[in-house]
Amino acid sequence: MNISNLTIAEARRALDAKEYSAVELAQAHLDAIAEKNPELNAYLEVYDDVIEQAHAADAMIARGGQKPLTGIPIAIKDNILIKGKRASSASKILEGYVAPYDATVIVRLKEHGAVFLGRTNMDEFAMGSSTENSAFERTKHPLDTARVPGGSSGGSAVAVSAGLAVAALGSDTGGSVRQPAAFCGLVGLKPTYGTVSRFGLMALASSLDQISPFTRTVEDARITFDAIRGHDGMDSTSLAEDFSKRKAGRQIQTIGVPRAFTSQGVDPDVLERFEKMLDTLKAQGYAIRDIDLPHCPYALAVYYIVMPAEASTNLARYDGMRYGLSVDGVDSADIHKKTRGEGFGHEVRRRILIGTFVLSSGYSDAYYRKATAVRDLIKGDFDRAFADVDVIATPTAPTPAFRAGEKEDPIAMYAADIFTIPVNLAGIPGISVPMGTVQRGDTELPLGMQFIAPHGGEESLFILGAAMEKSALK
Repeated sequence: MNISNLTIAEARRALDAKEYSAVELAQAHLDAIAEKNPELNAYLEVYDDVIEQAHAADAMIARGGQKPLTGIPIAIKDNILIKGKRASSASKILEGYVAPYDATVIVRLKEHGAVFLGRTNMDEFAMGSSTENSAFERTKHPLDTARVPGGSSGGSAVAVSAGLAVAALGSDTGGSVRQPAAFCGLVGLKPTYGTVSRFGLMALASSLDQISPFTRTVEDARITFDAIRGHDGMDSTSLAEDFSKRKAGRQIQTIGVPRAFTSQGVDPDVLERFEKMLDTLKAQGYAIRDIDLPHCPYALAVYYIVMPAEASTNLARYDGMRYGLSVDGVDSADIHKKTRGEGFGHEVRRRILIGTFVLSSGYSDAYYRKATAVRDLIKGDFDRAFADVDVIATPTAPTPAFRAGEKEDPIAMYAADIFTIPVNLAGIPGISVPMGTVQRGDTELPLGMQFIAPHGGEESLFILGAAMEKSALK
């Protein structure tokens, strides 16, 4: 059984044809994890009931009750809750915490009979772009272990890219699925905000977070998205049940390119590859039109005010009193201070401090309220652009995977998400699709092309993404 490039669609066909069982498929992945994970550190934990789950999936198939993800081995980011399983968000402050309930996406995957392989490494509380900020050592790029896989969902990306899972779930707050998908040669989908429930996702920034899938093909992204989407009464931001029925994919004729924005800080060979892919799409009959997104250059600054502000509020619950780590102190204030000082890593503490500052009396008007006003302007940029074009294209990231430790300056690290962040601020969907490779040293490193659609426009992304995949195979 060759699992290195196995897709959900291929596995579904083989399982239903009884070419192999879910148990055999799960065991093949467990063997691959045992071989490769010690070096890559994609998984923080492999579950001890994987074969038991696979037996249950085989039983579903035997009685003809299978669904698209029945028996499919899936990796889960360490900030998505599975009842009875540990979930730490890759932080010492939650080391040993056991989830008391299932996230809604987990409930839906269990209904499908998916097989959960384990929890994957990440930047602590999803704060990072490289998976170097994990409290449990960094995850390594599968093609060059000296490089990063991207982040914050780097463990999930490596699990799929290295053949340690058929698909995986991550969370995307400012590009944390699309950017590692680009670095690792995968498809990464960030759905419209509210189409996938956030219930059971450890919150970073509640107005930006979105659970998102990693897959090997656009078709697999559609399959996974269809399995986890839908209204959830446990999530107050969840969109209405009939939302997807109202939002059919529109015919794609024109692709907008914000060239003034996409030329900022992009490696020359990445930009060259991007332009070649645009030429390929043009040859397929799509019109390419230059557009202007005048406020998107401010997205990075807006994000690093809004996101830390929400993070400082969300992470206030980790106080050493209710759950997780608790460090002894002389009083409650001392316990609180010592627990957070020892339990949180440097990047988490940095962002909490920024967030608390921009929300503080005397500064919220100068920073937070201005940032939210510019966020509205960014949303307006996209609304106006989509009146003239069907989809917008950018590189997913300005560079291929960079070396571990290369971006010690936090600002340089933050800039790795310059093209993905505006999508989260606007609440619209985006997808990263592989667009070839560039040479760095002795290694050919993958690149990603990002397509952005209007609110609820996932179907348009699947159509265009599939067209790009088809052209790449020729």
